[in-house]
Amino acid sequence: MNDLIGLFGYDFAQRALAAGLLLSVLASLVGFFVVLRRMAFVAVGISHAALGGVALGVLLGQSPTVWAIAFSIAVALGMAALGRRGMAEDTAMGVFFPAAMAFGVVVIGMSSTWQRDLLTYLFGNILAVQSSDLWLLGGVTGVVVLVTALFFKELLFISFDEESAHAAGVPVAPLRSLLLVLTAVTVVVSIKVVGTVLVSAMLVIPAAAATQVTRRWQPMLLVSGLVSAGSLFVGLLVSFTAPKGLNVPVGAAAVLVSAAAFALATLVGRRG
Repeated sequence: MNDLIGLFGYDFAQRALAAGLLLSVLASLVGFFVVLRRMAFVAVGISHAALGGVALGVLLGQSPTVWAIAFSIAVALGMAALGRRGMAEDTAMGVFFPAAMAFGVVVIGMSSTWQRDLLTYLFGNILAVQSSDLWLLGGVTGVVVLVTALFFKELLFISFDEESAHAAGVPVAPLRSLLLVLTAVTVVVSIKVVGTVLVSAMLVIPAAAATQVTRRWQPMLLVSGLVSAGSLFVGLLVSFTAPKGLNVPVGAAAVLVSAAAFALATLVGRRG
């Protein structure tokens, strides 16, 4: 126990813990709306579409994060534009997802540097988070919290009943675009922590677990945040305390813990 407490005295462990807490706030808040609007597949698609932006940034020798943000926002806005023309979100994602992935695969083949760092971008490494990553994650978390606070009632309205919201004069299309952009940005800044493969799980699973416990949005947000934060913390502990020679990725461990929490909520949860 003393060794474990002492471990959190190291800078890299403190940064990892801070990143996990920030991600839990960000993912649980955005994931709440993703699950309510049944956008799980959209979140998965955006997380994989970000691969194209990351690959392009590496190829050009520029910031992969900046390119991934721009790429993901472009995908999100493209989906929103198709949605305004009557196309369902999952159909639009079915168009953009493979196209963006194919672009990323082509770029990967053009960059030997990318190939060496492939696993880091795919699965993340929270223990490698730097101070600059924390500032970015913290800044994005603050902006997302502020934006959702300003438009929370409207976003909640369109999440539960989009047709009634439209009839009541709520600007549904711009809010739908806003939510897609928030999802895209959340996905990108979380890649360094859990990777493109697992980030969608951290958006969806904690919020899905919360829906098995209650139907009210206040406790749903709370449960989602607790599951997300608890999963990342336990993932860190599992990674730190794993036997010598056994490499347990934090992101993968956190996703497994959140999946176990979802299974438990499904078995014993009562909708309140």
